Amino acid sequence: MNKLARPQSGTLVSKVSDTLRRAIAAGDYLPGDKLPTEAQLTDIHQVSRTVIREAVATLRADRLVEVRHGAGVFVLHPPVPQPQPFQDVDHERISSIIEILELRAAVETEAAGLAAIRRSPAQEEILIEKLASVQACIDEGRTTTAADFELHLAIAAATNNPRFVEFLEMMGKNIIPRAALQATTTERTAEPYLKQLQDEHRKIVSSISDGDADAARDAMRVHLKGSQQRYRAMLRQQLSTTPPGH
Repeated sequence: MNKLARPQSGTLVSKVSDTLRRAIAAGDYLPGDKLPTEAQLTDIHQVSRTVIREAVATLRADRLVEVRHGAGVFVLHPPVPQPQPFQDVDHERISSIIEILELRAAVETEAAGLAAIRRSPAQEEILIEKLASVQACIDEGRTTTAADFELHLAIAAATNNPRFVEFLEMMGKNIIPRAALQATTTERTAEPYLKQLQDEHRKIVSSISDGDADAARDAMRVHLKGSQQRYRAMLRQQLSTTPPGH
């Protein structure tokens, strides 16, 4: 009987807390308002006092209410959403991109070395497939941003340390400044740029495939350091060809 009672109680707690949460979101209870008493909530929702206490504890954990001993439960101002890391990257600012590339160099250089040591045959095959996907995008004139990101994710996954993947996923598309680069360069300039990047990708993947950790680290370091230099050069070229007032 106890085993059956627990999920039922848990379901009731969720139901009551969700109802109160919606009421607060709808403005039925404004910041500073006092919620009905425990006894009143028990009558309103037709549940036990234990369920009410747990439902209020859930709202309290979400910082929607606070308990003032001897006074009751009061609604708080909604918490201000905290900006997620790496989501405010300004691709128009060289310094912003360089910051990201420097951080990537620190993390992904080691990731490449670990991938060379730890990758499985299946992961090695995935790396080769992702490399081919980037090349297909280049050959077909499609943007390589997503394929490039997938290749770097595959390298991170080949470390068999999930934190590397989490780090790149948290940074998201901001780790690949390609969209901004392509928007600020001519097609003629972009072609050799992409060829250079792909050559660097091949060296990274080949070193990982060969199990050469030092070579993999060196190839990744060259790749990301080169990106910093190319990004500066391309944006400077853009600035030098932009008419005054634009």
